[in-house]
Amino acid sequence: MSQNKRNYKASIILDNRGKEDSVEQLIEGVKKEISAVQGDVTAVENIGRRDFARKTDDQFPSGVYIQVNFSAPAAAPAQLHERLRLNESVYRALVENA
Repeated sequence: MSQNKRNYKASIILDNRGKEDSVEQLIEGVKKEISAVQGDVTAVENIGRRDFARKTDDQFPSGVYIQVNFSAPAAAPAQLHERLRLNESVYRALVENA
């Protein structure tokens, strides 16, 4: 049974407060989450650290932004969003059609 894969773009803010992992290691963790929902990563762009327009926490005024392009089955975005919500290294995530 072959599933049609669609293209998606995920915009993610990483939270590396109190972690010894580098940004590259956190990106590898995000790639593992995408492959866990049967996705294939095509491109990763590290946008860098940016200040937030609205701070929800005074102790966390900025975060590392990345964009990940991937292809996955139609049910994958909802599954990925739930997995990233539970991941402590991810502060915010938005998955949209590319």
